[in-house]
Amino acid sequence: MVKNTSEDEARAAFAERVAAHGINLSSSEADGVFRLASWLRDGVAGLGDALPGDVAADQNGVLDLSFLEQGQRLRDGRLTSVALVQAHLDRIATRDGAYRAFYLVLAEQALADAARADADLAAGIDRGPLHGIPVGIKDLIDIAGLPTTADAPGRSDAIAGNDADVIERLRAGGAILLGKLATYEWGTVGPDKGGLFPPARNPWSLDHITGGSSSGCGVAIAGGLLRTTVGTDTGGSLRGPAFYCGVVGLKPTFGTVSQRGVLGMSASMDHVGPMSATVAEAAVTLDVISGSRAASLLGHPIAGLRIGYARNWFAHDSQTMPAMLTAMDAALSKLSELGAVITEVDLPDYDAIEVAAAAILHRESFDYHAKALRDQPQSYGRRTFLSLAAGIDVSDAELSEAKRAGAVFRTAVDRLLQDHDALITAGALTTALPAAPFEKEPVWTPMRTIGFNVSGHPVLALPIGFHKGLPLGMQIVGRHHGEASIVQIGDAFELATDHAIQRPPPLS
Repeated sequence: MVKNTSEDEARAAFAERVAAHGINLSSSEADGVFRLASWLRDGVAGLGDALPGDVAADQNGVLDLSFLEQGQRLRDGRLTSVALVQAHLDRIATRDGAYRAFYLVLAEQALADAARADADLAAGIDRGPLHGIPVGIKDLIDIAGLPTTADAPGRSDAIAGNDADVIERLRAGGAILLGKLATYEWGTVGPDKGGLFPPARNPWSLDHITGGSSSGCGVAIAGGLLRTTVGTDTGGSLRGPAFYCGVVGLKPTFGTVSQRGVLGMSASMDHVGPMSATVAEAAVTLDVISGSRAASLLGHPIAGLRIGYARNWFAHDSQTMPAMLTAMDAALSKLSELGAVITEVDLPDYDAIEVAAAAILHRESFDYHAKALRDQPQSYGRRTFLSLAAGIDVSDAELSEAKRAGAVFRTAVDRLLQDHDALITAGALTTALPAAPFEKEPVWTPMRTIGFNVSGHPVLALPIGFHKGLPLGMQIVGRHHGEASIVQIGDAFELATDHAIQRPPPLS
């Protein structure tokens, strides 16, 4: 019989430990306890490979869970925030060279914050649904100690002295700030290579635009780099990237989220809100950054809800892709199947409100930038400079007339919402356009978004299908402070379809 030296040595060491503790065991008892102790020792040694505490072995599966599911794993011990952050960092390192969503990745700080988040949970301190969850921030929003570049040539060293209010709320909620995300310069025109950084690229097709100006938010979500982000919307900047990148954007009611610490464009039209992978994640993020109750009706049935279908805003426009019209009609049919009562309604003429909104935007933006445009023209990319300068010729009288038209539009939308729980229309008339023409000059993108920046109504943008591999999207408009209702409708639609679970093609 071959002698097992290592087992003999282990038994001898075990016998010494038993004797040292003054424990008396018979020979058979000692054998049984030794076997149990050996099983425990060998099992503990293998925990590093068996548990998802470092999610590297199951990185893709964990990162593609909603942050609500990730949060559950953080709380039940199957996952740590440190491991989750590291998995995100690994994926960013692998993919973002092609996508260019991030201007700045806060790897060291994020891992340190994640370690504190883990320690808090271990101590029974739970700061809410974003506790331990990575979040990305559009680079128009101040994070203390970091540059807020706005992608402008003159702002590479524009270090923020304080956190924006929205950042303070994220920190208080335990979120992990993972980095700064791409934007069109000053939230204006793009994509444009005249800024500090090269433009972000659409994960569904690197040769097509992302939409803007919250381009990095849309790319980070579509590319699987993050589950939720915070951006801004002055004329459709949370919704355009949502339509073109196939993700969810939520522009809240005007004033719901504080603007303090956010670089402005148009004081009467600027909004801050989330862009996320699902409707639920967008709603929960909004609740964290604003204290609203957007997620309060998640999962509630929509049977009996009255939806006005504003088909007139796009159905007869020559720019509308036939595939968009087909997808919109199919989306409303699905909502009808879910029990919603669909009625076709007419929104006021889009061209009129678009002109009025553009006049307000250009004049207010020019007023904000006039001194710098005069004294520091070199601090702007040329396209952005020209876009901002266009507001110089909007007179006070014209601004007043544009705001009067905006008030009329708001009243018309409010009247429709007296008889309907929400309105639905197209967000963009096409899929994402090819990027190449934008390199030569600005190109008009046919959108249906800016009117609701003037009226201040909450709007949810979400995907409704695809055409030739590129996403299509719709927008759901609610009453002022009626985010919960549009989230309820969007969530029901999302869960009844498979659009939200589609993924871009792998990078070659």
